[in-house]
Amino acid sequence: MKKNNTPPAAKQAPKTLEIHGDKRIDKYFWMNDRENPEVITHLEAENGYYDAMTAHTKTLQTELFDEMKSRIKLDDESVPFMRRGYWYYARYEKQGDYPIFCRKKGSLEAEEEVMFDGNVMAKGHEFFNMAGISISSNNNLAAFGVDTVSRRKYTLRIKNLKTGELYADTIKNTTGSVAWANDNKTFFYTRKDEQTLRSDRVYQHVLGEDPAEDKCVFHEGEDTFNVGVYKSKSQQYIIIGTHSTLSDEYHILDADKPEEPFRLFQKRQPAMEYGISHYNQHFYIITNKDEATNFKLMKTPVGQTEQEHW
Repeated sequence: MKKNNTPPAAKQAPKTLEIHGDKRIDKYFWMNDRENPEVITHLEAENGYYDAMTAHTKTLQTELFDEMKSRIKLDDESVPFMRRGYWYYARYEKQGDYPIFCRKKGSLEAEEEVMFDGNVMAKGHEFFNMAGISISSNNNLAAFGVDTVSRRKYTLRIKNLKTGELYADTIKNTTGSVAWANDNKTFFYTRKDEQTLRSDRVYQHVLGEDPAEDKCVFHEGEDTFNVGVYKSKSQQYIIIGTHSTLSDEYHILDADKPEEPFRLFQKRQPAMEYGISHYNQHFYIITNKDEATNFKLMKTPVGQTEQEHW
């Protein structure tokens, strides 16, 4: 049989896009609709064409894969780290494709506690990725994000590490990580824009409440900035960070007072980059302020965070 060397051609459906007074024609804009049966049919045709054109390399592909796999330690384990009385680490088993996240209380000789077994959780999914495991201050709860579509649109879930119970709280379209307040029931998380997947909003959630009612505590309106939320290493502050290529801005909140509003640390300025860390009664800042090309270290009192106090 004669091999068909002609790749499938997508149909053209010109669409005019206009922004800032500028017009452009996108002939393939219709393929933006991921659920369109025509799009799926065309992608399947492209995959079929690829399979046909590379069929003669299948044996070589298998040989290369097996050789690369043979050079990898399949039962590997990460370096453990201590946090609030527990040693945390991830390990792999030879017959598994996903990490197993574990911890041990007090000592590395203590009994292992398996928090999440990725191999079990991945069953039934063509794609599986887990991200952003975050432990509450009392060590009893774990927030985590799961993506089963491969678009990094994580669904947040909460697990009770003492009982193994998976709570009903389910929050879709997030970055996968959270920052716990010190009350062990409130956390902050970031959602993505449905179209661009840019993380642009920070929400507050309280366990047991309807996620649809979660309060938006920060919205990044500039499309060149991405926003995230995390907890300081001191465990005393919840920090919202929003970043572009050459500019940063932070907002802070006492982790003991999750109902209070966030406070602006230092307003963003063009070409001024900075990052913050908290320790005792001061924040420490790494910044290129004052033309510090290779950056410099500064500090400021927790109650006076504007740059004139640095």
